[in-house]
Amino acid sequence: MRVSIATAPGGMNPNEDWVAATPMLAVVLDGLSTAGLDTGCRHGVPWYVSQLGGHLVAALAEPGRPLADGLAEALEQVAALHPRCDLGDPGTPSATVSILRAGVDRFDYLVLADSPIVFEQANGYQVVTDLRVDTVVPELRAETECFATGTPEHTESVRRMVEAQRLTRNTTNGYWVAASSGEAAHHSLIGAVPIAGIRAAAVLSDGVSRLVTEYQTASWADAFATLREAGADGLISEVRKTEATDPDGRRWPRFKSGDDATVAFCQLP
Repeated sequence: MRVSIATAPGGMNPNEDWVAATPMLAVVLDGLSTAGLDTGCRHGVPWYVSQLGGHLVAALAEPGRPLADGLAEALEQVAALHPRCDLGDPGTPSATVSILRAGVDRFDYLVLADSPIVFEQANGYQVVTDLRVDTVVPELRAETECFATGTPEHTESVRRMVEAQRLTRNTTNGYWVAASSGEAAHHSLIGAVPIAGIRAAAVLSDGVSRLVTEYQTASWADAFATLREAGADGLISEVRKTEATDPDGRRWPRFKSGDDATVAFCQLP
């Protein structure tokens, strides 16, 4: 497959997304915000996603290896890189993971948390995403949406929400993300779709998918048309143009005025 990629930070802070692709593989990671809270790790989220991404691509170099096994190995390898950090801290650096792999007659996929994979088919669009995080502390999510983005009240509300979310992270009653243990890999959404009938696929961080899912200013058909006409960078530009019309998050309440945004657009020959 032919893969075009793009990634851009949502503001002045370092980009906490990560993307890589080969002719057979596309990987997108979205580092979880720390909201200024301690993580028990001296390295930080950008370091974590870059290390996890590199180890993950290497772990999946064998084409037939189960995606969850490759992710589990990469998670354990990255944990071994910083044993002096407190990997048991509930805020230890973590990330969403989305993997798409092309085989002879099928696409294998793995989705851990809310960075979706979208398949463009002859009769519509199939979206694979993991929204378990949305069921956690809904009252704090609702509180955050009451305040204008960037205000002290909004910042403090996001901090309280993230602090509460952390207590349910990677637990059976909460939601799962890539962090310090390989166990999380086996709580991913894993499956396969036949290549026949697939026109293209997009692996996205939620900083891009929200153009369709939250802002609802575009359909998936619009998004794929933009990808073909303007490329992965062009789709991210559409997100930024939309967000610029609502910098305070009044029309579309959100945790950041602009989130890190990443695309891997996969087309078949």
